[in-house]
Amino acid sequence: MVDQGPDVHIVIPNYNGKRFLEACLRAIERQTYPAWQVSVIDNGSSDGSCDFIEARFPQVRCIALPENRGFSAAVNAGIQASRADYVFLLNNDTELPDECLAELVEAAETQREFDFFAPKMLSFHKRTVLDGAGDGFLRGGAGYRLGTMEQDSPRYGQAGPVFGACAGAVLYRKEVFARVGLFDEDFFAYLEDVDLNLRMNRAGIRGYYVPNAVVYHIGSATTGSKINHLTVRLSTRNSFFVLLKNYPLSLFIRLLPVICIYQCCWLLFALKKGQLRAYCRGLVEAGRMAAGMRKKYHADRAARCLDVAAFAACLQRAEQQVVASIMHRRASSGKGNGLLRLYGFLFL
Repeated sequence: MVDQGPDVHIVIPNYNGKRFLEACLRAIERQTYPAWQVSVIDNGSSDGSCDFIEARFPQVRCIALPENRGFSAAVNAGIQASRADYVFLLNNDTELPDECLAELVEAAETQREFDFFAPKMLSFHKRTVLDGAGDGFLRGGAGYRLGTMEQDSPRYGQAGPVFGACAGAVLYRKEVFARVGLFDEDFFAYLEDVDLNLRMNRAGIRGYYVPNAVVYHIGSATTGSKINHLTVRLSTRNSFFVLLKNYPLSLFIRLLPVICIYQCCWLLFALKKGQLRAYCRGLVEAGRMAAGMRKKYHADRAARCLDVAAFAACLQRAEQQVVASIMHRRASSGKGNGLLRLYGFLFL
């Protein structure tokens, strides 16, 4: 028999996303890499998603949760059900070119010192525009998809190490989750992948960007828009969760000016979008759950291998990538970068 390669379990979370599933699952069927299986984790959909999958894609396993438990719980259910060598998390509002999975697995099999693999994500509707080329990190408490909203270019065509990956499309070695745990279900949705990226880096787990593996992504398909009450509330709350779960007190104090700058900018953005109520609600929820998040920081100590100084240096490099990406996008649009240059001079 011919060896088909290591098994890949594709895990797709779904909430009332039946309209996206046809294109997503048909693209998976066309993959040139043969050794895959698919599970759709349905979060209590009311649009007939599970019946649609059963009728049109009988080879796809549908794991139906009784209610919407959020992104984290859905992908965790898929990861726990997997017995494959690799887990490929994939949003339902995506489409894969035929070679995507083959490119990711080839990178994983040849780059053995890395444990998770980020594809190049492009806009579904504007396929020369980047959705993200791996993830960086803003030390004030948020992730950032490198290259987002930029025209694709050779700048984002080089494979290499990357701080993190968007959980909307990423290949993990299954063993990663045994080392650092699953996604934190208290996040529900938004920034849960940022939390995991931080935990993986602190544990010495490294990511690799694979530009030849392309994913076309619509984005914000489940919530309906990028900025609304839900996204602002959860992003505000979860930003503080990220800090509480991953920063030692000494690093929090050291980075307090950076944290304040980011959080003030986020507040101004929420005000501009008319989302002050959502912002305040997120802030209250963060305060209510702060003690529990801090307990998780102490509980995770056994998985860490970087000391505070090495972790701080890792975060600084990740933010340098983010600032460079934002400055490049703004310069390409004819916008100035004076404030970002000042920020870089003072804090980077």
